[in-house]
Amino acid sequence: QVQLVESGGGLVQAGGSLRLSCASSVRISSAAALGWFRQAPGKDREFAAAIRWGDGSTYYTDSVKGRFTISRGNAKNTVFLQMNSLKPEDTAVYYCALGPYGMGLIGDVDSWGQGTQVTVSS
Repeated sequence: QVQLVESGGGLVQAGGSLRLSCASSVRISSAAALGWFRQAPGKDREFAAAIRWGDGSTYYTDSVKGRFTISRGNAKNTVFLQMNSLKPEDTAVYYCALGPYGMGLIGDVDSWGQGTQVTVSS
């Protein structure tokens, strides 16, 4: 069974930065994508960013483009989410997610992490 372990959440002021990390317990297939979803209070969980493991290409939801960067770590099966210029509306629980190439919907996800809280104060 795949385990995804996240770290790096916390409290930051608006305009600040945080970096999240996620480590998978298993080797990630080149046919898979590893990424992040987020769930704000009272809202549905939504896609944020992902990286296609085979070619390293990345894709983002519009609201984080230009501010968030997803990348693979030097350690195998690890991914980072660098979040800059954070806004109060970025406040959410961020979940690491593993799924197929092109993952973007909750229904695509095969495995979830436990979530890490990101709080952005105004």
